[in-house]
Amino acid sequence: MERSIKSQDLKSNLNSVTLIDVRRKSDLDTDASKLPGATWHDPEQIETWSAQLPQDKEVVLYCVRGGSVSNSVLDNLRSKNINARFIEGGIVAWKEAGFDVVAK
Repeated sequence: MERSIKSQDLKSNLNSVTLIDVRRKSDLDTDASKLPGATWHDPEQIETWSAQLPQDKEVVLYCVRGGSVSNSVLDNLRSKNINARFIEGGIVAWKEAGFDVVAK
């Protein structure tokens, strides 16, 4: 499976994935929005919350721009056999594509 998913491809499957916001707390605090249906999990606390993720459903992560935070969380989840990908370009690319965000 590919490591990333494009915003356009995710848009059509949004209801079939578990969506996780893994922005650093400082980045999260500067943005009033999130993707619809997403829950925030602190990337620094991954060992605490990763065990509760579904094993039978795809997990899609995003950070600000789809860089180091998403990649490190992705590597960790995949090492636990969790079916995960991240959004190419993060929430910035999602917004630039014109897709909806909601207040967090």
